[in-house]
Amino acid sequence: MIEKRTVCQIVEEWLEDKDYFLVEVTVSPDDKIVVEIDHAEGVWIEDCVELSRFIESKLNREEEDYELEVGSAGIGQPFKVLQQYYNHIGLEVEVLTKGGRKLSGVLKDADEEKFIVTVQKKVKPEGAKRPQLVEEDETFTYDDIKYTKYLISFK
Repeated sequence: MIEKRTVCQIVEEWLEDKDYFLVEVTVSPDDKIVVEIDHAEGVWIEDCVELSRFIESKLNREEEDYELEVGSAGIGQPFKVLQQYYNHIGLEVEVLTKGGRKLSGVLKDADEEKFIVTVQKKVKPEGAKRPQLVEEDETFTYDDIKYTKYLISFK
């Protein structure tokens, strides 16, 4: 069986001096290798082909047959690595907490421990007849949530 660590090392070698980053590598027991990469400005198919050929040049099909799939982290898919949070600061995201609460807002900040989303809430000020929309920051740890993903808007 092909080792995930081996594939990760090959991908990291290809990533040197590039603005791409590794999102995930999976290797199934029947040697299906799936590599996901991402880039702040999107992933080009030509780069996926180049990475696929690079991986194939480093693995020996004579020793072990495998299936290889190289692609981008899908749009609308949950974030898997911190770099995806950094790339989406200032953009609208959807968060689902482990408690089942789903909310959307603008990703304000992120670091290794937590991230902040600015959400709009309706609040009725004292003495007012109607509720008003106010912005409020909500802070989450990565352990608090099931997922965060980029919210695609067609407005």
